[in-house]
Amino acid sequence: MIPVAHAHLYVSAASHPGQRGKGNEDRYGVSAYRVEDEHQTPALLAVLADGIGGHRAGEVAAELAVETISRMVAENDASDPLGALQQAIIQTSRIIHVRAQADPSLTGMGSTVACALIIGMRLFIAAVGDSRIYLGRNHALTQLTVDHTWVQEAIERGKLTPEQARKHPNAHVIRRYLGSPQDVVPDIRLRLHPEENDRRAEANQGLSLLPGDLLLLCSDGLTDLVSDAEILAALETRKLQAALDELVLLANRRGGHDNITIVAVRVPLPEVATIPLKRSRQRPRPVMIGLLTAGVLLAILLGIFNLWRSLERLGHGATPTIQPAITGAVLSTALPVFTPTRSAVASQPASRYSPSPATPQVGAATFTPWPTNTNQPP
Repeated sequence: MIPVAHAHLYVSAASHPGQRGKGNEDRYGVSAYRVEDEHQTPALLAVLADGIGGHRAGEVAAELAVETISRMVAENDASDPLGALQQAIIQTSRIIHVRAQADPSLTGMGSTVACALIIGMRLFIAAVGDSRIYLGRNHALTQLTVDHTWVQEAIERGKLTPEQARKHPNAHVIRRYLGSPQDVVPDIRLRLHPEENDRRAEANQGLSLLPGDLLLLCSDGLTDLVSDAEILAALETRKLQAALDELVLLANRRGGHDNITIVAVRVPLPEVATIPLKRSRQRPRPVMIGLLTAGVLLAILLGIFNLWRSLERLGHGATPTIQPAITGAVLSTALPVFTPTRSAVASQPASRYSPSPATPQVGAATFTPWPTNTNQPP
């Protein structure tokens, strides 16, 4: 794929270290490309990673994750998007593990990752750990990924309810992460409904995105403290960047015990083409034309008849009488006079979708790639 300067989708992001005084070990990157095919199809890759492993090590692992996955996917020709994501994640996990083994100060480092690759309008995702991807569509928010945590497994086995899982001591025990000694298994389930089995969820890959759809990638610093309903409410009632900032603020107000990072990708609504309506001159109807013609002929015949009577009387010595002239006034009383009028058809103002000023627009939304150590787009 060929890197390009501008994305075909709107992108916003927000990141904050939280309230515990630790450094920000979250990293994210968003890159725009075009595919070398006959249509020059646009593509976009969003990667979000949440580092683990203590002081400095976590941020190193997360940065390796974002930069390595972004590079490897970019080197792919997009013929197998899902395979490209899987291989990039597996190779990145190995690189992180080798790096940790070679540097004692990085021992035990690892990272979660959530990746969304959009080719044209088709979505492919892969994830490892508990960073999530959501889809906002039709006023609903759907979690597409499944957390790889101890409590999620307990929920699936019926041992815990979602509410119990939130408060469980093992809530942050991760069962799958980049940098593990064994090869990691990327999760390629794209779950549109909680009841879907794994096979059906994997078959959802390549989902067609619709105008107005919103993808949200986020670290657990958000979802631990802010519910899905609150996330949806913010996205529905605020401009995109303002919504992300409000969600970060809300998580911090509730303790901000971890880094908080959100990347949002929105599909623009189509612009409505407006065709100006032409003013048209109203044409006379055939019936009215016929009546008007008949009236004129009748007036002419009456005139001839009156003239003939006058001449006849003069010939017999009768006193001439003056007949009133036949003018347009006769027509106006006998038949309605039809005057073509101009019908003014008002053109409606153009109905166009205009992204809010706070929402990055095409041409200013995506950088290739965003620096992974910044907390918001420059």
